[in-house]
Amino acid sequence: MFSSILKTLAASLVVGAAVLTLPAAAQDAAPAPQQVSPDTVLATVGGEDITEADLNFAAEDLAQDLQQIPAGQRRAFLLSVLIDMKVMANAAREEGLDQSEIFARRLNYLEDRALRRAYFADVIEASVTPEAVRQAYDDAASGFEPQTEVRARHILVGTEEEANRIAEEIAGGMAFEQAALAYSTDGSSANGGDLGYFTEGMMVQPFEDAAFALEVGEVSSPVQSQFGWHLIKLEDRRETEMPPLEQVQGQLAQQVLYQTFEDTVGELKANTEIEITDEELATAIEEQGGF
Repeated sequence: MFSSILKTLAASLVVGAAVLTLPAAAQDAAPAPQQVSPDTVLATVGGEDITEADLNFAAEDLAQDLQQIPAGQRRAFLLSVLIDMKVMANAAREEGLDQSEIFARRLNYLEDRALRRAYFADVIEASVTPEAVRQAYDDAASGFEPQTEVRARHILVGTEEEANRIAEEIAGGMAFEQAALAYSTDGSSANGGDLGYFTEGMMVQPFEDAAFALEVGEVSSPVQSQFGWHLIKLEDRRETEMPPLEQVQGQLAQQVLYQTFEDTVGELKANTEIEITDEELATAIEEQGGF
């Protein structure tokens, strides 16, 4: 469970790290001029500047909210948020809220969060190089074992008698695809019963056994599964191939990122004394695989 949480965290940090890079942030809060300096002043509030960098930091914090705002309105939305923030922050200082203990604790938390994002962007994300992605691809290719996969069509009906009747119509010259469209109760009927390619283990056992036993172009006898009665036509049989790097490099980049995140943070934790003083939480974390 904690592994999946770490991956979710890493994925969210990817978004944050991208926003820290000005051109990417400009896209998230688009439209913005190309190559805008982070020091560009966008507004002043009580004599204090709001800069392009501030806008990008806001885009990072409000990434989810921005998804609800039309792209052309995001920069104005962010600037409005920042103006409200400046006004309220100044009012808080006048009230002495910046001297409170809870503010100091919150400030410490926010500093840790900002440093975590910076570390992720500058250390972990930086590991996702073309060379690292190529190495991940080569490692996967070296362990790749081709599998037989088949492409099949089917017709699903409720009774064996109905399946036999349809089989007779097909034997009499009716196209399998036409029969599937006319009679099948399965959602694939709109595509002539086409199920695409699949390997062993992807279909229920009786169906799979029958499909893999057919010759290309052959139609099966009625086959019963928990879903009903099937007629199956084998369209093709082939061996799977390793996809080209260009097709999977995005997935591999994420894989390298996640692995580097887990390895790096795991090593940091291993070299840090960590004690959970709340026994109930310590037990819960242990039961969920530890930290």
